[in-house]
Amino acid sequence: MERCGTLKRQLDPITVHCNSGASPATQPASADARPTFLKSVWNPVAIIQLTKIIREGINPVTAEFMNIAHRGASSYAPENTFAAYDKALAMGVNHIELDVHFTSDDHLVVIHDDTVDRTTDGSGPVADHTLGDLRSLDAGSWFGHQYADERIPTLGEVLERYKGRHHFHIEIKARRVPGLATRTIDMVRGYGVTNDVTITSFWKPWIDESRAYAPDIPTGWLVPLGPDSQWEDSIVDQALESGFTQVCPRADIVTPEIVKMLHEKGFVVRCHGISNEDLMRHAVECGADGMTINFPDKLVEYVECLGAKCR
Repeated sequence: MERCGTLKRQLDPITVHCNSGASPATQPASADARPTFLKSVWNPVAIIQLTKIIREGINPVTAEFMNIAHRGASSYAPENTFAAYDKALAMGVNHIELDVHFTSDDHLVVIHDDTVDRTTDGSGPVADHTLGDLRSLDAGSWFGHQYADERIPTLGEVLERYKGRHHFHIEIKARRVPGLATRTIDMVRGYGVTNDVTITSFWKPWIDESRAYAPDIPTGWLVPLGPDSQWEDSIVDQALESGFTQVCPRADIVTPEIVKMLHEKGFVVRCHGISNEDLMRHAVECGADGMTINFPDKLVEYVECLGAKCR
């Protein structure tokens, strides 16, 4: 918290520079002494917002904020690999998001895309490969040569390695693959991590199947509204009818009014689509309960500077 104390002491002169209309490139030399946190999120609007929060005590974080490393700390290591999940742990982040698919020989593996092309040296649909085929692929060099030893993990390997250390937000991916949701839950139960799992998906039938098969496991519906969409109240009606725990809108369409309405309906609000730090701050300031994020260390810093903490 020493960093945030420094921030509070320096807010007055920095805000004066911002309000003067000067761009960051023409700031007085004293602005170079701004704390490291401000260097990482530096823009006049962000600083003015943070000044208001600190001076007026308007803190949108009313409880511990749910900081979910999206496919691990995927800004810093190849997504959905042990390297990315280990890095999240090293940052003090206890929630990870991961994606599951079936192999051709009926194993559950952790990979985001329907194909292996983007994140490995292989090609073709995940579902067309055996587990043995997938284990032979390099899942790290696309990100950096130092990650050449990274492989596509199985869901069981991830649960075993991190049980007791991470809460797992498991996104069910491929549609119309019989048994994907129930098999995922069977594995969760088999590894004894039922209390440390939330099942999510964009495809509502997977969440409905999960609710019916394991009503004790929390569920989150990743709201299927794309960039620049308008909010649809029918989402709320469907989520209430299905009994979901979380409603998960994109950060770029969420507003304080939407968050307030969802809270009043009893939902946890967890944002996704956090592509930059402006959206990160926006989701926090709207009153959301958490988010998936590729750079969870930046979220830790921001929430700490609001006098709160992540969980």
